[in-house]
Amino acid sequence: MIHPVIMAGGTGSRLWPLSRQLNPKQFLKLTDGPLSMLQSTVARLDGMEVQKPLLICNEEHRFLAAEQMRQSGYEDSRIILEPCGRNTAPAIALAALQLCENAEGDDPLMLVLAADHLIKDVEAFQKGVEKAVPLANEGKLVTFGIVPQQPETGYGYIHRGGELAADCYSVDGFVEKPDIETAKTYLASGEYLWNSGMFLFSARQYLAELERHRPDILSVCREAMTDTCADLHFIRVNLELFAKCPSESVDYAVMEKTDHAAVVSLDAGWSDIGSWSALWDVSEKDSDGNSLSGDVIAHQTSNTLVRADSRLVATIGVDDLVIIETKDAVLVAHKDKVQDVKAVVEQIRSDGRHEHMNHREVYRPWGIYDSIDSGARYQVKRITVKPGAKLSVQMHHHRAEHWIVVSGTARVTNGEKTYLVTENQSTYIPIGQVHSLENPGVIDLELIEVQSGSYLGEDDIVRYEDRYGRK
Repeated sequence: MIHPVIMAGGTGSRLWPLSRQLNPKQFLKLTDGPLSMLQSTVARLDGMEVQKPLLICNEEHRFLAAEQMRQSGYEDSRIILEPCGRNTAPAIALAALQLCENAEGDDPLMLVLAADHLIKDVEAFQKGVEKAVPLANEGKLVTFGIVPQQPETGYGYIHRGGELAADCYSVDGFVEKPDIETAKTYLASGEYLWNSGMFLFSARQYLAELERHRPDILSVCREAMTDTCADLHFIRVNLELFAKCPSESVDYAVMEKTDHAAVVSLDAGWSDIGSWSALWDVSEKDSDGNSLSGDVIAHQTSNTLVRADSRLVATIGVDDLVIIETKDAVLVAHKDKVQDVKAVVEQIRSDGRHEHMNHREVYRPWGIYDSIDSGARYQVKRITVKPGAKLSVQMHHHRAEHWIVVSGTARVTNGEKTYLVTENQSTYIPIGQVHSLENPGVIDLELIEVQSGSYLGEDDIVRYEDRYGRK
């Protein structure tokens, strides 16, 4: 049986301002349809004989990942939490060790997938996995190479060797991202494939090859996995131990060194959507070459990507642009310059701003809050609490809070008192008062929170009880 392992740990900045550090692209709905990139990756497995997916993600994304998996029908999906980023070789090692621990002597096949890839032809993808299974069962470490559509300089390439089976080859070598002239020769030769970063191999074979080529990585991962703890459906890895692990990609650590590499040629409409121009490439366009999303008026506009999330965006007489509007930031860039978005994000970070970190809307395990206004000594939030959810029992040293219920019913603990607050009613939480908020109903609880005080940062919180493990 195949065990899907979904790598959901990226914090990519190339799709800013939509992608943020606390809400990166794998959790976003980037293409047409109701699913995020992670949810589309999970849906791609429908119809295959596979076990429940095992996720690997960052600690700070755990509730976002768990909620999206719940929405996908995996209420109890296992999620390994990386306490710090150490690239793909250690992350896959953690998953392999976890699978082997539960395999009772078997050698599980790992289908390693990235949570932020687009694959338009799901049937072709699934057939590619089927072709890879016999090779993996023979001890091959199989990667999936994408049939190139143009001379692309943004991807690494795989030089395929002799044919092992239909669309299956040995690997003659991995090559770095080429310049445009080299990429043209790769395309013309027909012997090179884009390196997708997707794999199929047995867990024990991967660990054996890691032991052979990077025993230092495997040693640290083994030690870290001996000191895990279960928290809800999360598997927490020891931070102090795992932080000692070298940071290395699976390509550098294993695939470029092993004698057991194989590649399956895949033509399935694949893209890693690594930039806004890449999203424009794969998006549906109108007769003028525009990809428009949201409330957009495009006049004398061509070959442009416009995404409006919260207001009307109008364009006049522009060409080859990317325009991305969110509630707190707007990006305007030429399509040829979108790789420089990372420089803007770095400028935001170095200036001590917050727009690289999160959106106005912030997801929590109990629901969402939207910071709709702020000023000197005050902040206003719109809070949505899911049915049955409860915020932690907490206290603030520097702020008081005034709650006005817009819809639904709130159960409020305010010091020694617990009471209900319904629509159009309000309540006041003084500075230093221990309090909590709960939605006892069956519909969303929506309220307006007005904070006032000398310091309004999210770190002014003392938690006494928390059902989500944040105490």
